[in-house]
Amino acid sequence: MTPKNIKISDYNYLLPDERIAKFPIKERDHSKILIYNKGEISHDTFFNLPSYLKEGEMMVFNNTRVIQARIYFHKQTGALIEVFLLEPASPSDYELMFQSKGKCSWVCMIGNLKKWKEGALTRQIKVGDKDITLSVERKHEVHTGHWVDFSWDDETVSFSEIIDVCGELPIPPYLNRKTEDSDKSTYQTVYSKIKGSVAAPTAGLHFTDKVLKALDDKGILREEVTLHVGAGTFKPVKSETIEGHEMHTEYISVRRHTIQELIAHGGKTIAVGTTSVRTLESLYYMGVKLAMNPSLSEEKLHINQWDPYEGSVAETAKQVSTIEALKNLLAWYDQNEVTVLHSSTQIIIAPGYNYHIVKALVTNFHQPQSTLLLLVSALLKGDWHRVYDYALEHDFRFLSYGDSSLLIPQD
Repeated sequence: MTPKNIKISDYNYLLPDERIAKFPIKERDHSKILIYNKGEISHDTFFNLPSYLKEGEMMVFNNTRVIQARIYFHKQTGALIEVFLLEPASPSDYELMFQSKGKCSWVCMIGNLKKWKEGALTRQIKVGDKDITLSVERKHEVHTGHWVDFSWDDETVSFSEIIDVCGELPIPPYLNRKTEDSDKSTYQTVYSKIKGSVAAPTAGLHFTDKVLKALDDKGILREEVTLHVGAGTFKPVKSETIEGHEMHTEYISVRRHTIQELIAHGGKTIAVGTTSVRTLESLYYMGVKLAMNPSLSEEKLHINQWDPYEGSVAETAKQVSTIEALKNLLAWYDQNEVTVLHSSTQIIIAPGYNYHIVKALVTNFHQPQSTLLLLVSALLKGDWHRVYDYALEHDFRFLSYGDSSLLIPQD
C-alpha cells in the first residue's frame, strides 16, 4: 500500500501553546514517560525506563552532536544577515569539513536575503588569543539554499573552532525564544559525539549517565549510529496529501559491528528517536538493493522517499528477509574492506509501512501534521490518537524539551 494519498489533515490535533515545553526540566531523567505496551497505556518517570525492557534486548542511539549553525553578520548599512549552515559543500565530508583550515563552503539558508545582494560580509572574532577576520561570500543557489564560501585569515584555526566561537546553537523555531547559554548543554544528548546536526535527536535528551548505567546493568546492549539531523526535520507538510511532500536528504554512518549485533539479535532492536528509526529502516532497504546488485557504491545505496512502497526495490523486498538484508550489508562491508558505511536516506515512514528492524521506540511527542507523527502512527497501526489524548489529559509536556514515551506495538 502506498501512503501517497494520506491526507495530512487526518494527523492533526489541538496542541495548546502552554503544553509546548520552552525549557527542559532541571533533571533530565525526571521527565514523564508514557508507556504504550501493546495497546495498554500508563505512565511513569523516565529514570524507570530500564524496568520496562527485557534483559538481552538491544537499543540503538543516534550519537550526532548539534553544531552552532547560526552565524550573524552585519552589513555596513547595519542590516543583520543570518547565515544558517545546512550541509557541507566543500569538503562534503562532515569530519573533513570541521577540520578545514582557512576556507570551506557550505550550503546555507540566508536570513534577510533581500538585503544581501552581492559582495562579501565580514566580522571580527577572537579564537583563543588570535584576532581573526571571518568572511562569507554568497555564490549560486543550490536545491535547498545557497552555496556560501567561508574564509578566515589564519590557517592554523579549524572551522570547528570558528563556529564554536561565533556560531549560535539553533534551537527549534516553535520554541519562540532566543537561544540561551544553558541550551549549549541541555540541547545535546549526554552521549553526543559526532558533530553535524542542526537539531538535536531529542528523544535522547532524557537519558543521563545514571540511566545508561542502569540499562547496562539490566543487560541491555547499547549500539550507536549517526544521522545528522537537518533543518528539514522542521519542514511542515504543506501539501494536502503526503505525495506532494519532499523528504530532505539525511546523512548516516553505521559501523559494521552494529550490523553484526543486529543479526545476533534476530534483526530486531529498540530505537531511541525517530532519527534512529529512519537510519535502521533504511539499512534494511540498503540490504534489499544489495540483493539486486551486490557491488553498489555508498552513494548508490541512497534510499529514495518512495523506495519502500513502489518500484523495483519494493518489489524485491517481498523476497528479502530482514536477516538476509543485513547479511548482504555485512558482505558489502567486507567486499569494500570498510568498517563504517557512509550513505544517505530520504525514507518516509507513514501508515502502510511495515517495520523490519525497529520493534519498539523511545520518542517525544511531535507536532501536529508532521511526518514524525506519521512515523509513530505507522508503528502503532493508527493508534496514535489514544496516545496523544492520554498525554494531553495527563499534563505531558510536548515537543523537543518535552516528555517521553516508550511505544511497544502489538505483534
